[in-house]
Amino acid sequence: MATSRPLYRAADLARLLNPQSIAIIGASERAGSFGERTQLNLAQFQGRVHLVNARYQTLGGLPCHAAIAALPEVPDIAVVAAPMEAVEGVVQDCVAAGVGAAIVYAAGFAETGREDRIALQARIAAVAHEGGVRLVGPNCIGMLDYAGGATISFAAVPRPAAAPGRAAVGIVSQSGNLGFALAQGVERGVAISRVLACGNSADVDVADGVAALAEDPACAAIACVFEGMADPMRLAEAAEIALAADKPLVVYKLATGEQGAAAALSHTGSLAGSDAAYRAAFGRAGAVTVENFDALLETAAFLAKAPPCRAPGIAVVSTSGGAAIMAADKAEVHGVTLPQPGPAARAVLDARIPEFGSSRNPVDITAQVLNDPESLRACADALCADPAYGAVVLPNGYAYDFATPRFALLGELAAQHGKAAAVVWLPEWLEGPGAMAAEANPQVGVFRSMDRCFAALAAWQGRATRRAAGPGKTSRLSSPEATGQAAALLDAAGSATLTEREAKAVLAIYGVPVVGERLVGDADAAVAAATALGFPVVLKVESPDIPHKTEAGAIRLGLRDAAAVREGHAAVMANAASGVPGARIKGVLVQPMVPEGLEIVVGARRDPLFGPMVVVGLGGIFVELLRDTATALAPVGEDEARAMLRRLKGHRLLEGFRGMATVDQSALVGVIRRVSELAADQRDRIAEVDVNPLICAGDRIIAVDGLILKS
Repeated sequence: MATSRPLYRAADLARLLNPQSIAIIGASERAGSFGERTQLNLAQFQGRVHLVNARYQTLGGLPCHAAIAALPEVPDIAVVAAPMEAVEGVVQDCVAAGVGAAIVYAAGFAETGREDRIALQARIAAVAHEGGVRLVGPNCIGMLDYAGGATISFAAVPRPAAAPGRAAVGIVSQSGNLGFALAQGVERGVAISRVLACGNSADVDVADGVAALAEDPACAAIACVFEGMADPMRLAEAAEIALAADKPLVVYKLATGEQGAAAALSHTGSLAGSDAAYRAAFGRAGAVTVENFDALLETAAFLAKAPPCRAPGIAVVSTSGGAAIMAADKAEVHGVTLPQPGPAARAVLDARIPEFGSSRNPVDITAQVLNDPESLRACADALCADPAYGAVVLPNGYAYDFATPRFALLGELAAQHGKAAAVVWLPEWLEGPGAMAAEANPQVGVFRSMDRCFAALAAWQGRATRRAAGPGKTSRLSSPEATGQAAALLDAAGSATLTEREAKAVLAIYGVPVVGERLVGDADAAVAAATALGFPVVLKVESPDIPHKTEAGAIRLGLRDAAAVREGHAAVMANAASGVPGARIKGVLVQPMVPEGLEIVVGARRDPLFGPMVVVGLGGIFVELLRDTATALAPVGEDEARAMLRRLKGHRLLEGFRGMATVDQSALVGVIRRVSELAADQRDRIAEVDVNPLICAGDRIIAVDGLILKS
């Protein structure tokens, strides 16, 4: 999907990100004013600071100028600490002077919802953009640059415990408060390079920030707090830039409600909602999404430090049996494998671990490590050397000085063997002895939750797989003629909601296997059709006004003789007439009864922001009850369709769970791809597609119902 505006890259934002001079428009001597606070925060700035306010000649020992045009040089950044009413004129002055960027603090613009303020913000943004001034804000808290000292903000600025190292995290946030909250990680040892807060994003937005940080050598990973934007594909494009640059991007999405789901006609419409669409787009672009805000910085900091994933296994070495069990539990939750040590590692473990410990992974070396401190080095070294493991996890259950050297040891061994390392900080004394030392170690990721640790490890492994796969391939399965043939059928359909027969005709053009049927006008014809098709049969009312026939009582299953067919015909016709008064009845469909199998739903919908999406999940009545689904942007290729099936919690059902027939997953993948191609080809004609259920048993896969809603 084309994006609305090209992304700003690092070169486009060079004067904003690496300023040599900064002007404060609205500088003030009043204590607590935004201008005064900004000037104090810039005390460590290594460049030049200029003050602008016609009411003063000097401020804090610095000269104060009457206007931007009176400055001795053109500043790279103008910090606009002026009231809302003055912002438009100040931005015009910035354009006239050739300022590189403007950061606007003032609120009261588009966020108010007032038409005049929305228009004012748009006008200011247009003036800035056309004049070459990169506008940040309005309604913006500012930005922090811990490398160059450009801490441009009126807020309290988090102060780092140490200068950021090579594995620093860059933060991009629409919410200034949340961005600066993350920045306080520097005070406990997290390496952060810079924080970009975008405010109302009238010009520079989170997508621009991500794209720019992907090219920033001081940034090793990017943490993004994202609320939403009119064109979110710009952020997906920025994520692809970060992936190509091998800069891990971790996104926490706010506002994840499924707006509009209740109004959807199909099951697919209620399942592939806004949050699912965002996750699908970000996942395809290689971004990592986290469920909770408190996982964002931990995950990004770990990915900044972690080397490339060299093996799929994870080793756990613990001094606590309980912590080892906890690790095993969370590894299983997140699909992380804990393979057993190889012979060489096992020999070391058996020799150093007491009999009441465990040399099985997760390894419990027990509290006897207090009596034999070198046992931890020997065991951790053996595990790091084992080619089955890509990372080693050390749970730390008790904050005390004796444990602090263990974190440096773990970092040393991880660096030596090229493996990732993580410490899970379990004590409630969150900043107890050793916490800052562990965080500051350039090789060791620190988590304050076992669950978040293994979620991050799973994301690290998944990201490695995504990078190794390269750009997704979406070779076409459907025939080249399918697009035109299906378009003709859709255009010929008399209603916005296609009948089941019409919908299945469209699906069949794309190669989706559908059950055979006959449309009949009376009970005698229904009996004749049932006899020809073979008993048992199914009867369904055919009506564009009754998309959900079960709820209307307009379907009968398993009819085994002529009498049952006559009775069923009368019942479905009566129920359709009474349940949906005025419904247009085109007849009754007679279909052979398909034998039982696993029911799957495959569908698609056109998302207003992302375009066509495909969704797959457990079908039948369970599609809404369990909501076990996976969503992707359409069309999907072979690998992506298979990955969708693997993401289902009920994936084991496809493999013959408890005596059920194993489903031909290659054939099922083919159906998913064909439905996704239909959705992509007909994006201008189709709003929703619902194939529910798709009955799967062995290599028999057949759609017994279908719904298509036109745009």
